[in-house]
Amino acid sequence: ELAGDLIVMNDKLAEVLLSIACSDTAPEKLREQAAISLGPVLESVDTDEFEIAEGIEEPDDIEISAETFQKIQKTLRKLYMDAATPKDVRRRAIEASVRAPQDWHRDVIRAAYSSGDEFWRLTAVFCMRYVRGFDEQIIEALESHNKDIHYEAVCAAGNWEVDAAWSHITRLVAAKKTDKALRLAAIEALAGIRPKEAAAILIELTDSDDEDIVEAAYEAMSMVDDLPDDEDDL
Repeated sequence: ELAGDLIVMNDKLAEVLLSIACSDTAPEKLREQAAISLGPVLESVDTDEFEIAEGIEEPDDIEISAETFQKIQKTLRKLYMDAATPKDVRRRAIEASVRAPQDWHRDVIRAAYSSGDEFWRLTAVFCMRYVRGFDEQIIEALESHNKDIHYEAVCAAGNWEVDAAWSHITRLVAAKKTDKALRLAAIEALAGIRPKEAAAILIELTDSDDEDIVEAAYEAMSMVDDLPDDEDDL
């Protein structure tokens, strides 16, 4: 939910979403959705690094222009920094903004994590999935009793290959009583943290009676280099 849905984006639609997110008269929930919907395009376009400017890519390969990209970044930052902006709109603004990490994000994440507010803490841990440098906080968040914070910490640990999270992640994968969504996230994280050790666990999971677990295991295996041809090689 925090990540937003990947939608077909262009400059015109981005302008509409920015207008809604900044509107004081629009329903708060609609403003939240507009803000978070801008996240996926920031991530995908940031990856492209606007190589089109150097003539490396064709124009159609870029969803939005560099000007719109920068406007989204500036507007989301302004929304977050404005104390008059409703709390959850501010949260969605930073959650979208970190999809294209900037230097100012680190201080914001630290402040949100240490705020004592569970919702801001959740936002902070979600953001840690995209902004590096928070291994210690991620490990701490893995012990959270808040299931949403726990889930985001698992995702962040896998993304940044936080080795200290390995034993916790493997326990989640092994325990069939683990919440389904959390277990699936843990399976994906395995391959990121210790790919070689993950191979044996993932192969075993392909025999699961749960199709979702099997699919997640195969998907994680596709990210592991030098995967054994069969179990006898393990």
